[in-house]
Amino acid sequence: NGAICIQPCSPSFHGETSYVCEDRKWHMLSDACASLDVQSLFQVMMLELLPCSVGHGGGAGEHPFVGGKPGDGAKHFGAGNQSCQADFSCIIPDILSSPAIPGNIADVVELLKKISVLLSTNVTRGKMQSYSRIANHILNSSIISNWAFVKDRNAGSILLDSVNSFAGNLLLKNGSESIQEPFIATKGYSIHRNTSGKSFDFSMEFNSTGNITGHVVIPKEELLRLPRASKAISVAFPTLGAVLETNQLDPAFVNGMVLSVLLPEELQNILLTFEKLNKLEQAGAQCVGWHSAERRWDPGACQVRAHNVTAVVCACAHRRRSYRSFSILMAPAAPRSSVLDYITRVGLGLSILSLVLCLVVEAVVWHHVTKTEITYMRHFCLVNIAASLLVADVLFILAAIVHNAALNYQLCVAATFFLHFFYLALFFWMFTLGLLILYGLLFIFYKITRTVFLAAAFSIGYGCPLVISILTVAITEPKNGYLRSGACWLNWYETKALLAFVVPALSIIVMNVIVVLVVVVKTGRSSVGEGCKSQDLSSMVRVSKNVALLTPLLGLTWGFGLATIIDSRSLAFHIVFALLNAFQGFFILLFGTLLDRK
Repeated sequence: NGAICIQPCSPSFHGETSYVCEDRKWHMLSDACASLDVQSLFQVMMLELLPCSVGHGGGAGEHPFVGGKPGDGAKHFGAGNQSCQADFSCIIPDILSSPAIPGNIADVVELLKKISVLLSTNVTRGKMQSYSRIANHILNSSIISNWAFVKDRNAGSILLDSVNSFAGNLLLKNGSESIQEPFIATKGYSIHRNTSGKSFDFSMEFNSTGNITGHVVIPKEELLRLPRASKAISVAFPTLGAVLETNQLDPAFVNGMVLSVLLPEELQNILLTFEKLNKLEQAGAQCVGWHSAERRWDPGACQVRAHNVTAVVCACAHRRRSYRSFSILMAPAAPRSSVLDYITRVGLGLSILSLVLCLVVEAVVWHHVTKTEITYMRHFCLVNIAASLLVADVLFILAAIVHNAALNYQLCVAATFFLHFFYLALFFWMFTLGLLILYGLLFIFYKITRTVFLAAAFSIGYGCPLVISILTVAITEPKNGYLRSGACWLNWYETKALLAFVVPALSIIVMNVIVVLVVVVKTGRSSVGEGCKSQDLSSMVRVSKNVALLTPLLGLTWGFGLATIIDSRSLAFHIVFALLNAFQGFFILLFGTLLDRK
């Protein structure tokens, strides 16, 4: 396993093919076999673009750009056709007649890079058309899967940067330009501060089944920043998104066309609308910008403005040196079903009513059940657990309303902050209750005063969550990495802000499991004078009652969340998790209040 095998290409190709051994089978790793030759193509093109007198001075073979291996470019790529045109049309027949195999794709990408670096001054319509035809050949949807075996994994990013660089120098005739190929389209407009607003509309073929659309809008308030007349150019790629890797831990993929926007430095904010390729209702969407230096999709460049089943509206920050290309990502979502939605709604409703009733009952009987220090401390923890979960449940509903109503970003940040805080408070108060149980079982002769208990309990129950919540938003929000796409909740895929909830919660669950084990050991011992049969039965009853009582009060049901992480697509795990946690408020009322003999 892991061994690499390199094989030469067939005689009509140059290069090599690499294979890797996996599970006792050879799998293709990269294919660099090519029939084209970048150097030869570039030599022919340079001859074509030089003045006629140079081209006819002594024959193609004597020119310093031509000669020698590999490929004998002038001989093989039409050197005799020196018509001195002002574009690259001389090399197009050779490229279009070559198969779009991985090796040729890599060579074409290298050629387009050379052109964008050395020949991108004063890009005329003819040059842009020829450049687009060459790029279109390797972006055809029928061969896009061949990119997986291109040796240079950054080839897609190199192509994107090359096209952006070349298109940015497009000359606009009569104030506008439009060049359309099936799999790459370029549009340009002259803009100035008095323009009412400018938009680009693209409708392009994605595959044999239909088209996909994209829309770019430069707001009027942005155009007012322009000190002088300038130009705006946009390039659309319906298939390139499949090539650009997402570099995410969770399987995410580009779910729309890639739109490049080339603007003056003064313009920094744009609106983009992407039609979704995959229109699954449960699939979330994330607006992203391509970071050209780091060669990755960055969610910090964009925010979701509106989102429905078919399209996503993104507000993006345009930066000439970093963010010039944008798209949307879709990650396979957790399974959705009407059963899950029903359980969540009914469970939350019943949980909220139960928690309100729990607090009312506690308030009515407070003086009767808090006559001793230990019972006071227990009920004090129970009240704070119920209050924290009640507020968290209400905020959960409000956060969903804020997201569904597409209200402003700041409101979603505020909802997420308080939701994070109160869910953490729930866990830390359950942790405090666990410590109190250990104190009652293990430190029988050590008494703690009410003042010390209250100070320690408030520090743990509300102080720790407050510190964690503030640090999380302070560290991640400046990078636009606090919220996840499609929900008012902590980000996971980019900044891992969700760890600020998961790590404390799982740590407390582990500690409380230890508490329950101690309780089981302590209460499982038989009483003096009990017979063998009654001893076993009594122990089983005591252990069962204690486990049933402590499981919801110490938050052990949240431990089932690990199952949904291990198998995130299992509907059964999600249903069990939803049942146990949506009804936690009811369980707290039942086991913490109604079944309390006092």
